[in-house]
Amino acid sequence: MDQLCIVTTGGTIDKIYFDDKSDYQIGEPQIGGILHELGVAFRFNVIPILRKDSLHITDDDRELMRATIAAQPARHVLLTHGTDTMVQTARVLSSLSDKTIVLTGALSPARFRGSDAEFNIGCAVGAVQALPPGVYIAMNGRVWDPARVRKNVEANRFEAI
Repeated sequence: MDQLCIVTTGGTIDKIYFDDKSDYQIGEPQIGGILHELGVAFRFNVIPILRKDSLHITDDDRELMRATIAAQPARHVLLTHGTDTMVQTARVLSSLSDKTIVLTGALSPARFRGSDAEFNIGCAVGAVQALPPGVYIAMNGRVWDPARVRKNVEANRFEAI
């Protein structure tokens, strides 16, 4: 892998919660800081394009993601995304057959102790380097084919369909 291109769209991984009003905002992308802190041995660039909860992502937003990724020279792309509509976005990106694209996110914010964010990012980084071109989802310690996975909202995890 020459360089990893990271595209961020918001989602829980970047959320900041405010206790006084039980509200949240999507903050700055966390992935660059996480990778620097972990001392990774590869080059990467972070392209923040959205700061949205995935429930608010539109078809136009998905087209922006597709066009942004298509325009990058990098063959390896990691996309951070909210988990609720991650599968929908992955299916839209499947038209980009010349790149290895891995979507990941978190079920709790990266700023929270015990968040799954670092683990999911690590799994996604390994997957994007090892897999052939295509679109994949890395969540819950597994790498999924977007056509064969769904988010189980009740159990708050991804599972095969």
